[in-house]
Amino acid sequence: MILRQSKSRLESISDSIFAFAATLVVVSLDVPESFEVLKENLIGFFSFAVSFLGLILIWKVHYNFFRRIEKIDNWIIALNMALLFVILFFVYPLKFLSNLTVGKGIIKSSQELSELFQLYSLGFTLVFLFISLMYFYASRTKLDLSNKAEMRYYFRHFGIFVIVGILSVIIAKLNLGISYGLPGFAYFLLGPLCWWHGVRFGLNKN
Repeated sequence: MILRQSKSRLESISDSIFAFAATLVVVSLDVPESFEVLKENLIGFFSFAVSFLGLILIWKVHYNFFRRIEKIDNWIIALNMALLFVILFFVYPLKFLSNLTVGKGIIKSSQELSELFQLYSLGFTLVFLFISLMYFYASRTKLDLSNKAEMRYYFRHFGIFVIVGILSVIIAKLNLGISYGLPGFAYFLLGPLCWWHGVRFGLNKN
């Protein structure tokens, strides 16, 4: 059954959860008791900025989806709630990885680094899996304001993110190039793959 009046409420709770996730990113930063501690904590603000940027980019993708549909139903609600749940999980490996880039995180072995990459990539994969599934479902129903070809385009587009995330998980699981951050470099494939998809399956070609 299509629910015609509840989209704004779903967007409201979604924004609240995104705000809570942003709070989790910065919540451990205590008020400094001295100027020296303040200077040390400024490094933490850089990692917060990196994590916050990641959340904002996901929020923008989420925002764009709801701008492209007119109505929602129970499946969209379920997929959206699953997405929000995963985002709350994704905050922790995202924050730790950001801290690691500025020298605040502690990794004791290559095995721990491998598991960190696996956790991050698993969260990344699940986030974009649910986004892709939301577009796929919208392309099969009468929920969207735009044409079906556009919804299918974004389903495939974010499917690329899922494939790259899975690739990163596999690389990390196999301990390939862990000391060089190879699982992280896998994400550089997003640029050329999304460009190829845009050229091959651009909206004007559907």
